[in-house]
Amino acid sequence: MESKDLFNILHNAVEAKFYGKKITQKEMAQKLGISMRTYQDWRLGNSKPQAAMAIFKMLSELESDDALRVIKKIAKGLNHDKVK
Repeated sequence: MESKDLFNILHNAVEAKFYGKKITQKEMAQKLGISMRTYQDWRLGNSKPQAAMAIFKMLSELESDDALRVIKKIAKGLNHDKVK
């Protein structure tokens, strides 16, 4: 699977979280703190962030329950950073 496929799957999953409300690439880029051009390049496969691929590969090594636990821990840390 290519990185662009992973980003498209995640983008669609985030949209589904909001009951199918379309999220523009600009809105998603703002949520991620990157430029819209960078996000577009990731989704088109023009650019492949190496760190992101490493994270996806590491998560894929885990069993589902373990991966979910790690993702929840990461989300908690990211949400904590927003509050600061």
